[in-house]
Amino acid sequence: MMLDNKLLDGHLAAGAMPLTQSALKLALDPRSKPSREEAEEAVRTLLRWAGDDSAREGLIDTPARVVRAYEEFFSGYEMDPKDILERTFEEVSGYDEMVVLTGIRFESHCEHHMLPIIGKAHVAYLPNFRVLGISKLARVVEAYAKRLQIQEKMTAQIADAIDSALKPQGVAVVLEATHQCMTTRGVQKPGVAMVTSRFTGAFREDSRTRREFLSIVHAPSTSGHGI
Repeated sequence: MMLDNKLLDGHLAAGAMPLTQSALKLALDPRSKPSREEAEEAVRTLLRWAGDDSAREGLIDTPARVVRAYEEFFSGYEMDPKDILERTFEEVSGYDEMVVLTGIRFESHCEHHMLPIIGKAHVAYLPNFRVLGISKLARVVEAYAKRLQIQEKMTAQIADAIDSALKPQGVAVVLEATHQCMTTRGVQKPGVAMVTSRFTGAFREDSRTRREFLSIVHAPSTSGHGI
């Protein structure tokens, strides 16, 4: 514990209040995961900061509810996209046209304001002798969505994970989403959607392949559903 004592001595020498055990742990390792109790106490602090009484009846169980909700919202940190995409199939009878899954609904959270990003993903790949179980495309979207994100990074992560695991002739990913950090605060512009895309291999190099994918994405049967 020599490092702990050094840190504590320096902190006290500067005239500051003594560090709590949780604050000391965080100072030593900023990436250490707080306990459930520490997470719930952080919610109580935010409730008091907002101007409410965290001990009143309506809020007494809120910290525990928020922590449980966060376990759902950010469950992607417990998912490994490599594991999701590990199993592939080679018995495809020579199928070599694109595989497209459209309208995959996702719910993510902006890493800047921790507000919801709600949208849909369109994912395609051009097989190179191997294919994935179709649910795996939806699961890899979920794995990256259930994290703190920016849409541009999430788009690239999904495409790169599929490209790395499957080694196809190409991958295409388009995300369309509304960002509550823009619709409910700040500029407050509801009804605005952000679109990002990532193309690799044949989708990037061949405009006809790219147009075919985009025509499928924008077909009435696939694009007629709202975000």
